[in-house]
Amino acid sequence: MAKSAAAAEAAPETVGQAVIPLVNSLQDIIARLDGDAAAGLELPQVAAIGGQSSGKSSVLEALVGRDFLPRGPDICTRRPLVLQLVRHSAPEEWGEFLHAPGRRFHDFEQIKREIQLETDKEAGDNKGVSEKQIRLKIFSPNVLDITLVDLPGITRVPVGDQPSDIESRIRTMIRQYIKHPSCIILAVSPANADLANSDALQLARLADPDGSRTIGVITKLDIMDRGTDARNFLLGNVIPLKLGYVGVVNRSQEDINFNRSVKDALAFEEKFFSTLPAYHGLAHCCGVPQLAKKLNMILLKHITDMLPGLKTRINAQLVAVAKEHAAYGDTVESTAGQGVKLLNILRKYCEAFSSMVEGKNRVSTDKLSGGARIHYIFQSIFVKSLEQEVDPCKSITDEDIRTTIQNSGGPKGAMFLPEVPFEILVRKQIGRLLDPSLQCAQFIYDELIKISHGCLTCELQKFPILKRRMSEVVSSFLRDGLRPAEIMITHIIEMEASAYFPNFVHLSQMDYINTSHPSFVGGTKVVELAKHEVLPPKISASLSGRKIKRLSLMLSSYFESTGTSLTGGSHQMGKSQVDGSSSSKLPSIIQLKEPPITLKPSETEQDATEVAIVKLLIKSYYDIVRKIIEDAIPKAVMHFLVNHTKRDLHNFLIRKLYRENLLNELMRETDEVLIRRQRIQEMLEVLEQAHRTLEEFPLEVEKIEKGFDFAEHATGLPKIHGLSEDGPNGIYTSSPSHYGAHQPSHIVI
Repeated sequence: MAKSAAAAEAAPETVGQAVIPLVNSLQDIIARLDGDAAAGLELPQVAAIGGQSSGKSSVLEALVGRDFLPRGPDICTRRPLVLQLVRHSAPEEWGEFLHAPGRRFHDFEQIKREIQLETDKEAGDNKGVSEKQIRLKIFSPNVLDITLVDLPGITRVPVGDQPSDIESRIRTMIRQYIKHPSCIILAVSPANADLANSDALQLARLADPDGSRTIGVITKLDIMDRGTDARNFLLGNVIPLKLGYVGVVNRSQEDINFNRSVKDALAFEEKFFSTLPAYHGLAHCCGVPQLAKKLNMILLKHITDMLPGLKTRINAQLVAVAKEHAAYGDTVESTAGQGVKLLNILRKYCEAFSSMVEGKNRVSTDKLSGGARIHYIFQSIFVKSLEQEVDPCKSITDEDIRTTIQNSGGPKGAMFLPEVPFEILVRKQIGRLLDPSLQCAQFIYDELIKISHGCLTCELQKFPILKRRMSEVVSSFLRDGLRPAEIMITHIIEMEASAYFPNFVHLSQMDYINTSHPSFVGGTKVVELAKHEVLPPKISASLSGRKIKRLSLMLSSYFESTGTSLTGGSHQMGKSQVDGSSSSKLPSIIQLKEPPITLKPSETEQDATEVAIVKLLIKSYYDIVRKIIEDAIPKAVMHFLVNHTKRDLHNFLIRKLYRENLLNELMRETDEVLIRRQRIQEMLEVLEQAHRTLEEFPLEVEKIEKGFDFAEHATGLPKIHGLSEDGPNGIYTSSPSHYGAHQPSHIVI
């Protein structure tokens, strides 16, 4: 078979001989990835779009020089056809489908039947469409290296049993291809229609508003109305495109019906442009040979422009997939291998736990985490709450204190300030520190649970049974550590106020209120404070030196735990009895009132002073104890809960989980994990192969840039053998003479 005009004369040998085939190889490689995995790896390619019966298929066949596409009155392209044209030096021509590896199709009619079979397999026989690609590679000495995607033609009205939304489905499919900057848009429009309202040009304008990556192809120039031509369109005067336009003449339906060859059609096209004055001087944008050259060079330059970004994206995805593949690891089936895997997981888990507590792992910059949250709970929640929110006398009234003082005096009353009211009241207030202390321990427990959930989450996702059992074991371990922490906290509070806890009678004899503490305010100082800060001004001013001295003696007596009894009590009683006896015969004129059921203490000047002193003593001693608690509780929690977990969790997990009879169950992966591992393995192989292919690019690109001068030809196309320009108008003079009279048909595919 004679060579097609598309390859009548090769460009410089380096042009397209390596780069475009390498991209084709990349396309075959990346085609093995599904849609999500291939996102961001869109390769440079040319997408042919156009309305139904726009002549798009005829243009593709002209580029190949052979009939190989299904034909018919309705929509023919119903699946995206990725067509890779590969030029080689051997005279043999054949096609290969990606879905039939190793099989060569030398009969192009058989290629046509295979496309139809694959289309019906996915899209059905009801003229529906499918997004799944058919990938065809054609090897021939008569083509230039070009890769195109033939997309379904735009149809407006469903025919037969086509889906009612066929138009929107096709438009959506087209947009998915042409929206990417890596895609060159080949917008095919018939000249016998309203070119200004071309569906292909309108869709291209939406995806490429500035027309920087759109090539316009105007077909059927030979059947335009008499007296009209497409010269202004080809010159870009109507709808400008930076890559320009190319006009072509298609085979008519009659030509196809009578099996007129593509070769004869190209000869007629050449004659048409050479004889029609309207197209004189437009040799650079007329004919399928010019279209082939233009596509070859534009695609080549587009690839070199896109190459750096493509390398970066593939390398980045390769790193991400390799990292995920390493996280999944290999499938382990032997018991020994499962045991090693389990021990590694337990070790990494405990190391991650300790690192998060110590702040050595994945330090966050936007929020507190791990051990920093524990410190915050101790200092900013627990300590501050005790300092700011707990007033030891808040829940005690003056009447409560007076009642306690008078009750502690018994029937004799109190000559000195008794010790019992102070001890009872201060123990009660210290006892209020127990609940916040236990709550602090619970908060730390909750934080440790959160930390445990954040350790090795991804790796444990593969083993749901192991993850659940580890969660149970860790929670049990932390609960076991919480109990001794709570007991220790209770003992700490008991040591300061054990009489307030009736359940711990065995400690009641060990009570010790340290009034000798250097920070404790007592003696004359507390009386002075009561006089100047607590007691009302009148009472404070009326206090004589004798009374202050008496109160100081009362406090000294209290702190020395000594008592003083009244003397001469029996003598006075005897006298009273004698006097009563001597007057027993006189009639009584005094009637006593019965005491009320509820008695309230009387208030005297001395009572007010004593109340103020007791309050000061309570506050002073409570502050001492509070500071001790603020220091001791965090230490207890850290020792019995946090540090205990860091020290012993690993051994506890091994004792509970590292058992031969549990390994198969614990190390069983889900079906989703098995499927994902296989998919990641395939993705890794594909990306590694793509990376190796990309490594071949730099040298070839350098050869191309040095071997061909893009500025030498304004269109980026070398001259075509067999065609010449004559005179200033550039009229074609070479044309086959054996092509018979042509009666164009208005039904052209």
